[in-house]
Parts: sequence; C-alpha cells; structure tokens
Amino acid sequence: MTPPELVDSHCHLDFADFDGEVPEIIARAAAAGVRRMVTICTRPANEPKVRAIAEAHAGVFYAMGLHPMSVGEVSALSLEDLVAYARHPKMVGIGETGLDYHYTPDSAAAQQQSLRVHVEAAQETGLPLIIHARAADEDVERILAEGMATKPFPCVMHCFSSGARLAEAALEMGFYLSMSGIATFPKSGDLREIFARAPLDRILVETDSPYLAPVPYRGRRNEPAYTAFTARTGAQVFGVSEAEFAAATTANFDRLFTKAAVAAQVG
Repeated sequence: MTPPELVDSHCHLDFADFDGEVPEIIARAAAAGVRRMVTICTRPANEPKVRAIAEAHAGVFYAMGLHPMSVGEVSALSLEDLVAYARHPKMVGIGETGLDYHYTPDSAAAQQQSLRVHVEAAQETGLPLIIHARAADEDVERILAEGMATKPFPCVMHCFSSGARLAEAALEMGFYLSMSGIATFPKSGDLREIFARAPLDRILVETDSPYLAPVPYRGRRNEPAYTAFTARTGAQVFGVSEAEFAAATTANFDRLFTKAAVAAQVG
C-alpha cells in the first residue's frame, strides 16, 4: 500500500547528525510518503551547505534566517541580505526567526530587532515567515501583530508548543500552526487540545529533525521519514483518516509555501 503524500515543513538536513547520510535519509523519507521537505538554515555561515543540499535533491527546498538563539553570537542579517538570499529558486521561506527567552534571555532586545527585520523580509518577498517561540509568547504576538498592521505577510508558527493565547492570535492573523513530534508525547494532551480547536486548513506537519522524534522513536535521532508518525497523531486529533490529514496538510503547505508548490509543478 502506497503511503499518503506528506511534506516535512521543517527539518535541518545540514546538521552534523546527518553528515554522510543525506541521500539515504531523503530516500527513507520518500518511502514513507515524505517526498518534499524544507531544510532550515539558522545562520549565514551554514547557507552554502544548506543551499547545496537543496540544489542536489528535487524534493528539498530551503529557508534562510538567523535563529533567535544565535542572535547574540553572530552578526545580524539585514533586510537586504534576506532579500538577496530569497532570489534563489529553491529558497522558499524566511527564518527560522522569533524569540527564545528560555535559553537566551540576555539577548532579548537583539532578538526582537532581528525578528522585526525578518518580518520586513517576509513583507518584501512574500515568502512565509517561520517563527520559533519559546517563553516569549506575549512579545512574539505583539511584534507579529505590529508587522501585520503595516503590511500583511504569510507566517507559520513552527513546532508549535506555546499556549492557547498565542495559537488563537496566530490563527486570527491568518497564520498556520505546525505540528511536531511533541504532539505525540503522552503528556502533551493540552497541546493536542489546542491543535484540535484550530481549523484543519491551517495545520502543517514537521519533524524539526534531528530533534524531537515522535513516539515510537522518542529519544532517538529524528528524521523526515518520521513525519508520518506525527501525521498519524494529527489524524486522530482531528478525527479524520490518515489519508485525509495528509492531503489537507499537503494542500496547506502548498498554499503557504507557494514558491515551493510552483517549483514542484514545474519539476
């Protein structure tokens, strides 16, 4: 039986955990129905490697940004930098960006400035903004709302595991929520309830691999093929079949990541 088509909307194929194995990892993903994925660049120095992976594999696209936890360590990206990166045909998203006050609270002010620059890049390019939010829900909501008030932009709340208020605010702004392996964990009942209250047409799935492997692989290295296990939980949360959930989230991905959708059709 052919597995339903899924998209891993967020992974990190350039990380050392996958060195020397990327072709095999992509092949395993395809066998599991995950024939497209977005690999995320989190700092400028990594961009050549991330871009090369995307260029070498038809179903792999990439996003470019400065991770909030790296803001205090490397030079900031400018609006001009991000717009220039976005000219590449396989660069399909801005980020990940956002705020992380759990691990890096000392750089909060710089993180906020970086987030605003990434918002401007999403506004300028029309590419979706990819948001990381940890222990910073109020400031994330405020800065995104300020940006939407000036010029609307597309956005996904990556690996969503924040509170109900941020979920509601994101949905009200027209954004998407992305479900990761965290949603499969036994103690994530509250998170599953937040997802269940969201419209199915605003949901994506992702691995954030090599991190956050879903049950039954929790605690091991994650990889894009495991998107299927998170999607199985997603289908249960929304009370639909796995095929229906896969079709819905794939359509959602194409609606948000329009550049990737067009490239896939051309290819």
